[in-house]
Amino acid sequence: MKILAAEFIKSCVDPAQFPVEDRPEIAFVGRSNVGKSSLINSLLHRRDLAKVSRTPGKTRAVNVFGVSTSDPDLARFYLVDLPGYGFAKVSQSIRIQWKPLIETYLTSRSILAGVVLLVESRVVTVQDRQTLAWLHSIGRAPLIVATKVDKLRTSERADALRRISRALGLLEGEMVILHSSVTGEGNHQLWSALRAMIKT
Repeated sequence: MKILAAEFIKSCVDPAQFPVEDRPEIAFVGRSNVGKSSLINSLLHRRDLAKVSRTPGKTRAVNVFGVSTSDPDLARFYLVDLPGYGFAKVSQSIRIQWKPLIETYLTSRSILAGVVLLVESRVVTVQDRQTLAWLHSIGRAPLIVATKVDKLRTSERADALRRISRALGLLEGEMVILHSSVTGEGNHQLWSALRAMIKT
């Protein structure tokens, strides 16, 4: 598969600004600084398409990226980077604005083909588990991706997967994709999962 085009479309700070085009959308959810923007850049083979910051909470809007590929099942679609939850160093007023924006997006978008929940491979939080439970409650069962696996030794990975599964309360057999934005590990598996989401 070849990526024919990948471009930033818009930042949305109000539901009225969400795209009106009839394209499937895949949303990326996760706590602040988990690596959503880095994963999107890695997936699309771009260095700075999604802006990456060392400061948690940098993404304060719903950021939309348009993608076209040579795969007929992934011809034209959107990747959507949602603001992170957790320890973002932003004002309370900004956090109050985030909640209805994110919830409105995830509960009301009929064109939303799937949700990807990112968790950090070394640290799964209570908020991660709460987010997973909430996504299930609204009928948005997510694909789970464990980020920053390049920071784990090979010998640590099996234990990390078991720890993630326990922390999230996953059932046996539920898939977790290991991903590294540094090495690109997991990109092929993630593309296969995105294709399945959009085809369904």
